[in-house]
Amino acid sequence: MLPYLAALAIMVFVGRSSDRTLERRYHVAIPLTIGAISLTLLSTIPTSSVFLSVTLWSLAASAINCLWGPFWSLPNEFLAGFSAAAGIALINSVGNLGGFVGSYAMGAINQRTGGFRGGLIFAGLSWLVSAMLLIALRKRTAPETGAVAVTQVSPAVTPTAGLDP
Repeated sequence: MLPYLAALAIMVFVGRSSDRTLERRYHVAIPLTIGAISLTLLSTIPTSSVFLSVTLWSLAASAINCLWGPFWSLPNEFLAGFSAAAGIALINSVGNLGGFVGSYAMGAINQRTGGFRGGLIFAGLSWLVSAMLLIALRKRTAPETGAVAVTQVSPAVTPTAGLDP
């Protein structure tokens, strides 16, 4: 329960920060990196340290839960219209496939090595690669988005005080 209570608080904080700054890539990449480090550390610590284990699991749970809001805002930054719908569908399909492959890989690694250490390292490396891919994602500039700069035309202000037409 404790890792998910921590995740709840951090998820709200990261989501609000992402919305306030309108920055998505780093709000996804930083939690992925923190989660990757915590999963890798989980594979190396002795199992007798309960406090450290709960702390690292709390960091990992917070990392994976707080990135979803900013993550699902990313496709709309560089896709529009039908391509946005197709891109989101592709992301969802790859994610569902990853849910199967990741679970299968974790089980296969666990069976081959006899413990969760290799699986946690595999998951940590996967998260780290995802963070690097997000950082490498090119940010779109204004002319590429098709946005047109519109200036507001204010009506001319003419002093009419004391003048009769």
